Amino acid sequence: MSSTHNHWRSRIGNALVLALLAGLAAWLWTLQTSHWPTLAPQMDVRLAAGLSFTLWLVLCAVTLLLPRKKPAIKQQHTDDNTWHVIHASQTGFALELAERSVRLLRDAGQTAQLHDLGELTPQQLQGKRCLFIASTTGEGDPPDTVLAFAKYIDAKHQHCIDFSTTQFAVLALGDSSYTEFCAFGHRLSRWLLEHGGTPLFDLIEVDNAAPGALQRWQQQLANLAGQTDTSVWEAAQTQPWILAKRTLLNPGSQGWPAYHLVLKPFGSEKPQWQAGDIAEIHPTPQLQRDYSIASISSDGQIELLVRQMQRSDGSPGLGSSWLCEQLNLGDTVPLRIRSNPNFHAPSPSTPLILIGNGTGIAALRALTKARAQEGAKQTWLIFGERSAAHDAFFGDELEHWLENGTLTHLNRTFSRDGHVQRYVQDALRAQSQRLQEWVNNGASLYICGSQEGMAPDVETALNELLGETTVTTLRQTGRYRRDVY
Repeated sequence: MSSTHNHWRSRIGNALVLALLAGLAAWLWTLQTSHWPTLAPQMDVRLAAGLSFTLWLVLCAVTLLLPRKKPAIKQQHTDDNTWHVIHASQTGFALELAERSVRLLRDAGQTAQLHDLGELTPQQLQGKRCLFIASTTGEGDPPDTVLAFAKYIDAKHQHCIDFSTTQFAVLALGDSSYTEFCAFGHRLSRWLLEHGGTPLFDLIEVDNAAPGALQRWQQQLANLAGQTDTSVWEAAQTQPWILAKRTLLNPGSQGWPAYHLVLKPFGSEKPQWQAGDIAEIHPTPQLQRDYSIASISSDGQIELLVRQMQRSDGSPGLGSSWLCEQLNLGDTVPLRIRSNPNFHAPSPSTPLILIGNGTGIAALRALTKARAQEGAKQTWLIFGERSAAHDAFFGDELEHWLENGTLTHLNRTFSRDGHVQRYVQDALRAQSQRLQEWVNNGASLYICGSQEGMAPDVETALNELLGETTVTTLRQTGRYRRDVY
């Protein structure tokens, strides 16, 4: 129907409404000036009701006659000029690859922008050319920073989302030793497809930073940018470090051996890093293992806490066996320091609650050292292991920090010693009032250690003690962070 016809129909409808309202007003005026009491009360009611019903019918008719816009999703035209490189990062690796991808595209003359998926909404992806680099943590979980976005993906009713004008590609990062390999990347890709998105090329899986998969991603980006002579991405540049010391920390433990390693920089270089960063170890060019750094730059050395692992078939873990058994003192360790901004310490004025178990004490130790160096006054550490007699990692140091005020509070739990507080979540429940007070005073919570068992049990306790809404708010505002594996 033509817009002119709709226009005149609208004007006629408006005129009818005005005429009816004017007639009703005139009738009411005559009632006011006439002898109102001479009318029967029942007639007054019936007459008023009849007029009201008539007015309602006219208004309905006019509404039906007026032109109405169909409810529709606002469509955006695909952005011809900009590539949106979007990362979902847990330990900083996806962020690093996203930054490299942006540089590649810009070097090819393309416009490219970097985004954190956790800071976007689905609507912001409509009509865009999106390149996703998505990590999977644990058994198929999304990175902590994008948990809120992941709820969009899992929501059942998403009729308002339309990606028919969105083009996308996904680089899925994962570890094939886990059952749900690259699961979040696949979930993201399926969701985009289900809502009409157009894939630029097939999803690429990356197993533990495998160079071949990363080169395929690079080549696809080069093709999109119209580059034919791009150089192959080089593997991450490592630096030689010397194994200076290796100490077994848990002799007699029922658990696997845990070693404290001290690595010295080669030559006169003094590398810098922040507490919370990752030591990326390369036993071979094709093998990469990540470990939390247990020291700070001013120590002049990288310290690690490495558990000597065994696979389900009884064979030794490749990375941990190389570090804990095969290397000799004085041997060279190819190592690269990778920034992990999601686990950097908050400002010294922010109270900090550190919760961890096992080798997770490594990152918490570095954070405590950094806090002491910055003059922070409120740091509370809750740490759990098996046995106080055999598994009290850095026990003397922790007690010293408690005595000199580096730690405001220290709670240690040991699951095999028969105490009531066997696990870190038990200590949280026992200290529920203090926990509430610290959180109310602006404290952040940092969790490091086991993805299975400890991390979900701590979250359950936090939800119980603080409420799910508060925990969600803490996560969304960066006050609840995890480095779990």
